[in-house]
Amino acid sequence: MRLFVVAACAAAAVLCGCGGRGGQNGAGPSAVGGDTVEPRVFMPASAPAVMDAEQRAAYLNEHYWDKFDFADTLFIREVDTMQMLTALAVYTQGYVPDSLAAESMSRLMAKASASKPMLEYFMMLTEAVLHDPNSPLRNDELYIPVLETALASGLFDKYERMPYEYDLNMARQNRVGRKANDFRYTLASGKAGRMYDIAADYLLVFISNPGCPMCRDVREQIEASPMINELVERGTLKVLVIYPDEDMAAWREHLDDYPPSWINAYDYGGAITKERLYDLRAIPSLYLLDSEKRVMAKDCVDVAYIEQLISAAETA
Repeated sequence: MRLFVVAACAAAAVLCGCGGRGGQNGAGPSAVGGDTVEPRVFMPASAPAVMDAEQRAAYLNEHYWDKFDFADTLFIREVDTMQMLTALAVYTQGYVPDSLAAESMSRLMAKASASKPMLEYFMMLTEAVLHDPNSPLRNDELYIPVLETALASGLFDKYERMPYEYDLNMARQNRVGRKANDFRYTLASGKAGRMYDIAADYLLVFISNPGCPMCRDVREQIEASPMINELVERGTLKVLVIYPDEDMAAWREHLDDYPPSWINAYDYGGAITKERLYDLRAIPSLYLLDSEKRVMAKDCVDVAYIEQLISAAETA
């Protein structure tokens, strides 16, 4: 039940912006020739009752979409898009483990490549669930194989390919388990440094804008974390707040919003944006890095998740 509720909430969060770059985004009954047509519904496959939870998850990873007719382009004009968003969210959250991310999503998008309308529809769905900044289920490791398979399909012309190529390039930056892109930062005093030169077991990079309400909420969550406060006091963890924009007057006005123990800096010259070092679709954004500057958490705002990662690393 919890899986369905979380997935449904995720679908609802992105529905208003899920038009994507191609397919339709309607939901609910539609009118055709003066008559009201009830939306069609997709029913995922069911696992055999004799299977245990692990077997069921493995079965549905491979067979979840067996009942979906990828050749039926009429279906995508009549289907309830909210229901499809929820179905995709349930699949990606419940039945696609990290170890099978590339294989599972590539297989799904290869099926969706049966026609350009179907591919555009599934690109809309996957963009909404896995890429939209408002989606709590956004996940580059799942979205990368979606983009790679779509671009390899040959169904998009060079102009249609451009936004997907851009998204793929950005998604490949700062992947979990790999080293983060380095950048130069500047303090209010004018002193400059490099992110890689900050020595600590953990570095929390907090991309923030002055006066941003959600940035304030994330800051308050970090400040309220006993674990993070203790690690900061011990010097085990350092927090680098980086402002990536150009309104320096606004930035200086909010300098006192952050604890003096944090490194509060800005991106002089805008290299982070110009060189596309980090995806700034949504601010605030947190990146947790280890002592070697490998990414532990990418582009998130979940402070509890940051705590979980540190706790797991500390007890490993």
